[in-house]
Amino acid sequence: QLQASGGGLVQAGGSLRLSCAASGRTFSSYAMGWFRQAPGKEREFVSAVTSSGGTTDYADSVKGRFTISRDGAKNTVYLQMNDLKPEDTAVYYCAADRRYIVVVTTTQPAHWGQGTLVTVSS
Repeated sequence: QLQASGGGLVQAGGSLRLSCAASGRTFSSYAMGWFRQAPGKEREFVSAVTSSGGTTDYADSVKGRFTISRDGAKNTVYLQMNDLKPEDTAVYYCAADRRYIVVVTTTQPAHWGQGTLVTVSS
């Protein structure tokens, strides 16, 4: 089970850190990712990290502003979001899959957490 948290209301230019804690099973061998869905839009890929943490990927829209990381000891994945923009407003979901390519190239990872709402005001 994946539990996302850390969302909230922030002004443009501000920062938030999302957390995704795993419970019930260890996801240490899984690739992890963050996705988001804005109102009226389809869910989209935001960022992913391999099981080792050695490789990360980002959507072009968040490169240079967002950083994904994972803490194996805590079974937790983080998304540090800086310089937030109103267009970052969305429900953010964490997800996991044994295959990194699935996380990076699709919206079909096998395991999903509930979403956490991020609202960025202008």
